[in-house]
Amino acid sequence: MGDKLLLATNNQGKVREYKSLFKNIPLELVTLAEQGITTVVDEVGASLEENARLKATLLAAESQLLALADDSGLEVAALNGEPGRLSARYAGEGASDRDRVSYLLSRLRDVPWEQRSACFRCVIAVATPNGEVALCCGECRGFIAFAPRGEQGFGYDPVFYLPDLDKTMAELPLEIKNQVSHRGQAARKVYQVLKQPPFSAFS
Repeated sequence: MGDKLLLATNNQGKVREYKSLFKNIPLELVTLAEQGITTVVDEVGASLEENARLKATLLAAESQLLALADDSGLEVAALNGEPGRLSARYAGEGASDRDRVSYLLSRLRDVPWEQRSACFRCVIAVATPNGEVALCCGECRGFIAFAPRGEQGFGYDPVFYLPDLDKTMAELPLEIKNQVSHRGQAARKVYQVLKQPPFSAFS
């Protein structure tokens, strides 16, 4: 597997967060573009877990590197858990982050504050080229704000409000976001997984 960890995503926001989260592991973090990998994995799984596993195993096999992939979703109680695993495609193919946020807010236009609870979920899969996989999960609970706030982050961060901090995810510096976010929680579990066989990145 060598001394590299492939970040199996083309989402530059995720790449930036992972490079911060894993800055202390003894592996070189490399991206798909840096490895010349153009394969697009169709997220056909029925759950976040299935999609994360699918991406990590396929790209680990193709690259012959230890690979990390995640699938994340925003679950809104008033929308019966939507958009969930379809979060990235909620406003249609090719929609921008701003489009997705606008569409979400339109769906919640008449929903009062106390009914706007939501949960960010993240499942990270780490896979070896031989097909061994570990899954690590994290979640973060909050509310959907009535309007976007903040310029940090990506995706639904500008409308995901954290009552304890009185800020949206997009108003948090990266270091603080990584402490409280669903991705940060899952990544800390990955850190422990990487210390164990068959991954053993710390050996």
